[in-house]
Amino acid sequence: MGIFSSKSKSKKDGLEKGLEKTKKSVFSKITKAVVGKSKIDDEVLDNLEEVLVTSDVGVHTTLKIIKRIEDRVARDKYIGTSELNRLLKEEIAELFLENTKEENRGYSVPADKKPYVIMVVGVNGVGKTTTIGKLAYNFKKNGHSVVLGAADTFRAAAVDQIQIWADRAGVPLVSQGMNADPASVAFDTLKSAVSKNADVVIVDTAGRLHNKVNLMNELSKIKNVMKKVIPDAPHEILLILDASTGQNAIEQARQFTAATEVNALALTKLDGTAKGGVVIGISDQFKIPVKYIGVGEKIEDMQLFDRFEFVDSLFNQ
Repeated sequence: MGIFSSKSKSKKDGLEKGLEKTKKSVFSKITKAVVGKSKIDDEVLDNLEEVLVTSDVGVHTTLKIIKRIEDRVARDKYIGTSELNRLLKEEIAELFLENTKEENRGYSVPADKKPYVIMVVGVNGVGKTTTIGKLAYNFKKNGHSVVLGAADTFRAAAVDQIQIWADRAGVPLVSQGMNADPASVAFDTLKSAVSKNADVVIVDTAGRLHNKVNLMNELSKIKNVMKKVIPDAPHEILLILDASTGQNAIEQARQFTAATEVNALALTKLDGTAKGGVVIGISDQFKIPVKYIGVGEKIEDMQLFDRFEFVDSLFNQ
């Protein structure tokens, strides 16, 4: 099995469908970039640079990719435009590898961290609550007991929404209702998880606070309270980003990484956008591994991110 072979046909099909809009957009632009050219020359590279920037890969990451392809072309002397997709796949997959320190562990948890505590952050409207529900479902499906915490207590209906997803996933939810102290909810959630001998805890947090100082203070308070129950919690701070917002997602990543120690990313709504290239830029710019991608609305439509499958689906004709 080659590195770009699919491990699961159903997963691959879901990814292909989810990236369809991005793929069509990228391919039409690449086709125009190489029209009438048989060899990758400076003009083709200039056109490719424009393709990647307008596909929301981002300027910084685009320049890095162009330099790598330029070096490959110089080293291998003659590379035809027919091989451009292969080069892009290889160089972008390598870029993902450089930005990820370890393989995606997926829905398994370390034996020495029980319960494994995930604190979820992100602005309102990115699919945070939906993602939490899908994660809970998949962890449970993988044989783990899960407890959710409704610590987004500022937004109207946030607690009701996460309750709906907890019920769908078939996992317990700890809640104190709207306007409760988020840190208090987080504390109760971890206490409940410990008493239940749960494997995984997923704690939601507020998606909108007045400014970055408030955000930093609130998230710090929640983390400090968690540590009173489990000293090394949270083990994972998962930032949820909406891929369809393109460069806005990069700005949100910048704000949240400045406010707290984000160490994992989930990109949602890839199926509804042509801006899937933002996954590449965010991973490269912030050196934070993408762990999950959302490619549909159903509870099963949360995939573990596989860099090879992603670039294979994006650049295969």
